[in-house]
Amino acid sequence: TVSARRGSEEYESDGDEDRLRDAAESVRLYLEEFGASTDDAVRISSSCPNYLDMLMDSVDDIDHWNSLSASDSDRESMQEAVDFRKKVYQMAKQKGDNGLLPFLESIGVSLPSATHLARYLSSSVSNSLPLLIHKVNHLKGVLYSGGGADDLQIIAKNARRMMAHLSISADEDVQQTLAFFQKIQARRDGLNRLGNESASFHHLIESFPRLLLFPVESRMKPMVEFLGGIGIPDGGIRNVVLLFPPILWYDIEKDIKPRLKSFEKVGAKGDDLGKMLVKYPWMICASVQDNFHSILAFLDHKKVPKNCSSRAITKWPLILGSSITRLSSMVEELNSMGIERQKLGQIISRSPQLLLRKPEEIRRMKSFFRDLGMDDGTVAKTFVRCPEVLAANREATLERKLEFLFREVGISESEVRRVICKYPEALVCDVERAMQPRMSYLREVGFSKRDVASMVRRFSPLLGYSVEKVMKPKVEFLAKTMRRPLRDVVGYPRYLSYSLERKIKPRYYFLRARNMELSLKEMLGKNDEQFAVDY
Repeated sequence: TVSARRGSEEYESDGDEDRLRDAAESVRLYLEEFGASTDDAVRISSSCPNYLDMLMDSVDDIDHWNSLSASDSDRESMQEAVDFRKKVYQMAKQKGDNGLLPFLESIGVSLPSATHLARYLSSSVSNSLPLLIHKVNHLKGVLYSGGGADDLQIIAKNARRMMAHLSISADEDVQQTLAFFQKIQARRDGLNRLGNESASFHHLIESFPRLLLFPVESRMKPMVEFLGGIGIPDGGIRNVVLLFPPILWYDIEKDIKPRLKSFEKVGAKGDDLGKMLVKYPWMICASVQDNFHSILAFLDHKKVPKNCSSRAITKWPLILGSSITRLSSMVEELNSMGIERQKLGQIISRSPQLLLRKPEEIRRMKSFFRDLGMDDGTVAKTFVRCPEVLAANREATLERKLEFLFREVGISESEVRRVICKYPEALVCDVERAMQPRMSYLREVGFSKRDVASMVRRFSPLLGYSVEKVMKPKVEFLAKTMRRPLRDVVGYPRYLSYSLERKIKPRYYFLRARNMELSLKEMLGKNDEQFAVDY
């Protein structure tokens, strides 16, 4: 009995597979009738399982209803007259979707959404099945061709930034885009999958069905060509469209060009506009355009030099989505430290992303530097000189750099304030790729750890000097040509700051020709006029 039941189940399974194959074959023929190529028809009919189930269920329901109302002889004649494939084919034609429904399911759209979308698309004569297949293939080519894991991460990071830093009232286009992002974010791996075709394309079509209304030749291709013409590479075009899909239905002449032209007020032209658009595609939407003019007026009111505010906007256009209230709270925090006008301009032109931070984050940074023994005036000077420290994470970045200075360089806690005052850039230097190799090189050529610590204390900027371009050529010239000991550099580490070709070599050869030997400080510490007078 067990084997008989298993055999019965296998028979039913085989029968279901046969029915499914027959149904798919009927749908293939149906799709070809509406203009799909054989290859496309085969691919679509094998990728719309819910549509096939719907057709088969409808056929079964009709067969069941007819069997209840017909006599035995009528039932036999009906079964012989119409085979299963033909019934499925006829049922597909009765649905009246012209092949759009199975196609939409084949690209990932759920059947309920596909049903609604098919009705929407069928209202336009430009959406015959072959044309729709062509549009989808072209759109996928723009959005998903090329690019690797790094590109996916960049798209995801930009989407998160755009969402996080939008604090103005969003217009309809931005609201739709936010809703699209939220659909992706709710799925596994979230926005990391925004640039993945299988994960995001069906959500894109469900969120923006208008994308399928526009013809490829007269709308999509000209838009791609225009974006390429302002300096956006193919990969960048993909990013722009995924981060702001409504751009594809904007009119180039009436919408995009005039809105981009408005950024000429901040000196952005040509490729500058392309770079800005890749960073912040929302810059051309109506709400951001309105806010742009408000931001310019606000920064002008704060006496920020126009060249500084212009540089800040072109460098970090995400500022454009920030409300004046939010910007004002940040500017007031900096003003409270005495950072105003020109100094404020210096900060925001170098690190415009600071305007998107929260005042409490700046206060935490102030606390960090006060703990090092700096007064408020010195802290403000440090921020102006190296505004990047304000954007750094205290625990992950700043305290880690201090630990490196203590442990690897040999700077004591009482000395670190002086080092940071002289060279705050040390706090934003990469330890593994920058500072560690520099310290290792100095030790390898013969400087002791005590020597290195002394040099850093006396001339902190050497922490930022390239080994290959700066340190190595000068140390080798000192040892091999000048035949001086390394202790001379310990006594005058500023030697490493002078140009080898423009200052060190000319002065060395000048003095050697006169049989004169000076200390490094005497040789290099004077300007050209004083050196000429003395020697």
